[in-house]
Amino acid sequence: MAKNKLTTRIIAGKYKGKPLELPSLDSTRSSKSILKESFFNVLQFDIIDTIFIEAFGGSGSIGLEAISRGASEAYFIEIDKRAYKTLVNNCNSIDSSSCTTILGDSFEVVPNIINNQLKNTKKPIIVYVDPPFDYRDGMGEIYHNAFKMVKSLENENIMMIVFEHKSELKMTENIGTFKQYKTKKFGNSSLTYYK
Repeated sequence: MAKNKLTTRIIAGKYKGKPLELPSLDSTRSSKSILKESFFNVLQFDIIDTIFIEAFGGSGSIGLEAISRGASEAYFIEIDKRAYKTLVNNCNSIDSSSCTTILGDSFEVVPNIINNQLKNTKKPIIVYVDPPFDYRDGMGEIYHNAFKMVKSLENENIMMIVFEHKSELKMTENIGTFKQYKTKKFGNSSLTYYK
């Protein structure tokens, strides 16, 4: 018996209502619609003409929402091969010309993109960090590694770094040169913003 594919939709913007496939839940976890909506309500028009980096790509639903709302380009990094395949399909169905998908380890790839590839960009950069918290083995160090990754970012154009995390996790006030300025809770998940 074939399993029904899980889907979500683009909430607003140019591609509003377009369906996105979700990878199987044993490899990734999808961001809740209410959380996604709140995040984009905070950003509003600040998203326009930015470079959006979804550090743990999954289905790409956050970065593709950013594209739909006016981000000029999005980078997606995903290490899980099955999730990556879904991510590529979603990017192709929305706007492949604005998407760069990379199969690899976010902790290595994200600093490389920001510190090297985007070193001379004039566009503001938004980094969305949503590490998988329960679904993969060997993920105990994930937040420690995510903080270390953020500390290594050297780009004056980073406008904002946002962590989606377990609500019970006490987020540090400062990560390198970035300072926490806002946290919003949605049940078990929270968003914490750094500038």
